[in-house]
Amino acid sequence: MYKKILAPLDGSKLSECTFNHIKAIATGCEVPEVELFMVVGEPGYSTSESANQAQINAMLKDRDQQLKKAQSDAQDYLDAVAAQLDKSGVKATKTVAVCPLGGSVPNCILDKITKSKPDLVIMSTHGRSGVSRWAFGSVTEKVVRASTVPVLTVTPGGCRAMAL
Repeated sequence: MYKKILAPLDGSKLSECTFNHIKAIATGCEVPEVELFMVVGEPGYSTSESANQAQINAMLKDRDQQLKKAQSDAQDYLDAVAAQLDKSGVKATKTVAVCPLGGSVPNCILDKITKSKPDLVIMSTHGRSGVSRWAFGSVTEKVVRASTVPVLTVTPGGCRAMAL
């Protein structure tokens, strides 16, 4: 039934609550492809009108270094997750994407769904409700509402109690 699972991760302990579900579905349904996906945000920058070219160049160099570090950290994290899944017999590919400055993480995930064409997306949710969800928003909720493929959401145990 499933040929490809996409698993967006954010590096949090909550997102790691999806691992057992990924393992169970990938092995139980003999899913040949699992793709781990992480979005890093493009660092912002600002300049003053009085900034000279040397200051602008230094700022751009620093921004590029921040982005490379974020990408490297994300890749290291996905490598560790893939190694953990591999011990359970689940082979996973890894993708790190840069969300453009001003872009939203849900839109970056939805773009990945469109391009990658998975049969199932597995994501965690913080389990917030009411005012807490309204105040913080929900990446998972936005993906669920707009996704063209099924999204399995995993709410970690005890999460709802912590969000109150």
